[in-house]
Amino acid sequence: MSKVKYYYDSETLSYRKIERKKGRRLKIFILSFLGMFLSGFLLLLVYINLPSVQTPKELALRRELTNMQLQFELLNKKINQAQAVLAEVEERDNNLYRVYFESNPIPEEQRKAGFGGINRYKDLEGFDNSKLIITTSRNLDILTKQIVIQSKSLDEIAKLAENKEKLLAAIPAIQPVRNEDLTRVASGYGYRTDPFTKARKFHYGMDFSSPRGTPVYATGDGVVTRADNKATGYGNHIVINHGYGYESLYGHLYKYNVKAGQKVQRGDLIGFVGSTGRSEGPHLHYEVFKDGERINPMNFYYGSLTAEEFEDMLKKAQQENQSLD
Repeated sequence: MSKVKYYYDSETLSYRKIERKKGRRLKIFILSFLGMFLSGFLLLLVYINLPSVQTPKELALRRELTNMQLQFELLNKKINQAQAVLAEVEERDNNLYRVYFESNPIPEEQRKAGFGGINRYKDLEGFDNSKLIITTSRNLDILTKQIVIQSKSLDEIAKLAENKEKLLAAIPAIQPVRNEDLTRVASGYGYRTDPFTKARKFHYGMDFSSPRGTPVYATGDGVVTRADNKATGYGNHIVINHGYGYESLYGHLYKYNVKAGQKVQRGDLIGFVGSTGRSEGPHLHYEVFKDGERINPMNFYYGSLTAEEFEDMLKKAQQENQSLD
C-alpha cells in the first residue's frame, strides 16, 4: 500500500493531503518508454556507424593500402608497356633477324608456353585485392618468360651473325689479280678452244693474262692446303680451303709466297703469275669449288669490282675464244 503524502499549505496554516493527478502514471510510462526507445535508437546508430569510426592507426593503414593499390596499377601499366616493346623486338626477331640468317622463327606458342593448366596463384586468392595482385603476378611472370626466351634467341642470333661474318669473309669474293695489273681477261668459264688440241672443251676456271711476276692475292679467308706442282696441268699452284664447302685454286704460278697449312686472309699476297704446267703464256688460271664441284668464279667478284667493271668483265668472259691452258 502506497504511503499518503502531505504538503504544508501556508495559506491555511495546515497540512493538506497530496492528491495524485489522473493520467500521471501513464505520462511517466510513456516518457520512460520514449526515453528507452531513443536511447536504443542512438545506440543502434552508434553500432551501425562504428566501422566508419577509425583510429589514427587504421587511417594510416588504409592510406597505405590505397597507395599500394595505386602502385600495383602503375606496375601493371609499366608491364603492359614493356610487353608492347618486347612484342616489337619479337616481331623483328622473327621477321628480320631470323629471315636474314635463314633461321626458323620462334612460334608464339613457345614464347608464351607454360601458363595454362595448374593454378599457380592459389595462395593469392581470398583477399580484398586478390584479382589485382594475381593479374599483376601473372603478367610479370609472362613478361619474365618472354624476356628469357628473347634473350636466348638474341644469343643465337649473335652466334649466327658471327658465323655469317666468318662466312662472308671466307667466300672467295674478290678478283685474284688487280685490274691495274691485268693485261686482259683471256678466257672465262665455259666451252673454249683448247690451245694445244684445238678441240672445243669445257674450261672450268678463268684465265687472267698478266706479266710474269704479277702479284696474286687470296680471294677469301682460309687455310692453304696445297702449294706445289704435283697436279697435272696446273704447274705451280695453290689451293685454299675457305671452309663452308668453298675452295679456290690458283694455277701456273711463277712462285709461291705461302706454304701448306698457312692461314691467309682475303687480300693476302700468296704468289706470282707465271706460265708453269700446261700453259701457253703468262697468266693465272683461277677456279672456285663449292662442295667439291667447280662453279663459275664470276659469281663471286662483288668484293672488288664496280658494277661497270663487273659488266665489262662479264662480256669478255662470255666470249667463246681460246683459253691459255
